Amino acid sequence: MARLIAELFGKSPFGPVVGHTKKVHACVKLVRPLMEATIKGDYEEVHRLQDEVSRLEYEADELKHEIRQQLPNRFFLPVDRAELDRFLHCQDGVADGVEDYAVILQIRNTRIHPALAEQFLAYVDQVVKVVDSLMAVGEELELLVETSFGGAEAKSVVERIVGLGEEEWAADRMQRKIYQRIYAMENDLDPVTIMFYEKILTSLSAVASSAENAGELVRIMIVRR
Repeated sequence: MARLIAELFGKSPFGPVVGHTKKVHACVKLVRPLMEATIKGDYEEVHRLQDEVSRLEYEADELKHEIRQQLPNRFFLPVDRAELDRFLHCQDGVADGVEDYAVILQIRNTRIHPALAEQFLAYVDQVVKVVDSLMAVGEELELLVETSFGGAEAKSVVERIVGLGEEEWAADRMQRKIYQRIYAMENDLDPVTIMFYEKILTSLSAVASSAENAGELVRIMIVRR
């Protein structure tokens, strides 16, 4: 009977999806060490950390493909398959953004001006905070399945997602202030360095935005139930 039920319903994909969330989160945990190494001018450490990010991003990508390939059409999902796939895509965007950020730091030994170091570190911490909020939401997915994405658990997750959005909004404001500071210092910075600062900020913004989008997809899964 157990085998018959397994064949009928298939294996739940939500455990592996949470595993994917954790792998992406492991990438994000290297964002702060990368910036610290850049500020210190420890470019050997930047290279080492970039290799580690690349490995984790590849492993996350492999997990994503496995989930998509093994997602059984016969499994009675409590959510739309397309929404689950888009959630994976958004999480993939988080890991891709971290890899872009790491590569930008690795391809040029760009010096972070001492007058900007504190703001860059604060912004990095805020971006990580956004993804920490996504991690908290992602870890609730298996519990949401048990409640069919409803009830008190769903309400609690929606509240977390609202908080995630607020954290991303705070990151946006911090990014704008850094841009203002950079352009106020443009007489002290060469154009190529300014360009690399912009690339760093753009890649980190993509990380935060992708995390917010992933959270929003979970909210959609809940409200459509």
